[in-house]
Amino acid sequence: MDIRELQGYATFFMTIVFVLVLYWYIVYLYRSEKKGEKDYEKLGNIALDDEIDSKPINSSNPISNDKKERNK
Repeated sequence: MDIRELQGYATFFMTIVFVLVLYWYIVYLYRSEKKGEKDYEKLGNIALDDEIDSKPINSSNPISNDKKERNK
């Protein structure tokens, strides 16, 4: 087995791995959006709506989140 054959097998294997990771990530995004954990449509609009007076995406208060974490 020479180096070219080994490179061919490695390329094929890595392509399969990357395709599987990509599909897993797409399914993960779809499921988390269906569960209501994140709204990726809102997050995708950040680049389009970047005015200084735009509403924040996340309306939670970061100070209260820090206090909650300290009390755990």
